[in-house]
Amino acid sequence: MAGARQAVREARRIVVKVGSSSLTTAAGGLDADRVDALVDVLAKCRNRGEREVVLVSSGAIAAGLAPLGLRRRPRDLARQQAAASVGQGLLVARYTASFARYGVRVGQILLTGDDTSRRAHHRNASRTLDKLLAMGALPIVNENDTVATDEIRFGDNDRLAALVAHLVRADLLVLLSDVDGVYDGDPSRPGTSRIAEVRGPADLAHVDIGSAGKAGVGTGGMVTKVEAARIAAAAGIPVVLTSAVHSADALSGADTGTYFHPTGKRSADRLLWLQHASAPRGSLTLDDGAVRAVVDRRKSLLPAGIAGVEGEFTAGDPVELRDGTGRAVARGLVNFDAKEIPRLIGRSTRELARELGPAYEREVVHRDDLVILEP
Repeated sequence: MAGARQAVREARRIVVKVGSSSLTTAAGGLDADRVDALVDVLAKCRNRGEREVVLVSSGAIAAGLAPLGLRRRPRDLARQQAAASVGQGLLVARYTASFARYGVRVGQILLTGDDTSRRAHHRNASRTLDKLLAMGALPIVNENDTVATDEIRFGDNDRLAALVAHLVRADLLVLLSDVDGVYDGDPSRPGTSRIAEVRGPADLAHVDIGSAGKAGVGTGGMVTKVEAARIAAAAGIPVVLTSAVHSADALSGADTGTYFHPTGKRSADRLLWLQHASAPRGSLTLDDGAVRAVVDRRKSLLPAGIAGVEGEFTAGDPVELRDGTGRAVARGLVNFDAKEIPRLIGRSTRELARELGPAYEREVVHRDDLVILEP
């Protein structure tokens, strides 16, 4: 355990995610004392510039409830967007004022899934975050709830935080909420105990992860936090999951919360986004030979291996690759529009080049733009 926490103490670039329930009251509205307490910890964590911090903060919708006279988080998207529009300004203004006590400048980054699954947008987000950190500012990231639709939403900021941690090449991800770690049962019942370390999925195979938070103003629960930790750990980033009140201990390397050991190595940024943040615009059905080539031999998808196409998409969009039973086996960025695919199906690239021109002598999905999905 000491060695694991040593990695926390040595981390120089840290992504911290905080949930709505740790910043607001159950009725909605920001709790200034809670915001200030978190800022106190993060400002001191930076240690005169020796550490860099990126904050992924929920709370925009929750902060907008009380000002709009809403008693609870609305279910319909339009009122959620309205609450976010009011609440996001209040949230960032409060952070700006609180961090100003330490002379720390903040910058706001609002993202949607669409922003991060497209390569050009992905590069822009990466460049902006890197520049803010280089200039000594503290980026505050949130999902752009004011314009996000059901099709392009991350759904929870836990997953967004894991992806941002990979995007900025973080040394550590800290997930803060109203729960102080993962337990081997319901933490409100006697006899349960905190799981101090997770070295891989097998360590949680026997655990029934709950799904609801206490305050009722956020969208995430323990399920989303564990999934976010799994994404980050698989990308080579250690994770500490604990409550906001233990944030100082978590960042200092003390034995608090649940520590997730890295389980994999860092991969290309955009492939992680493609796997976990993209919304497929359509699908391609592969014949058996193409499934084996793509999944087992990690080959590109050629027109000859396509058996069918569904959806409306354009070149550069993410699409699912499915086997004959309809199971999604991979996801990739397609090189053709959906309307072009039918005349390519089952034909060789050489034949297509002779008939349609050299632009058609290429892969439908290149292996460098493709990720294999877990069974």
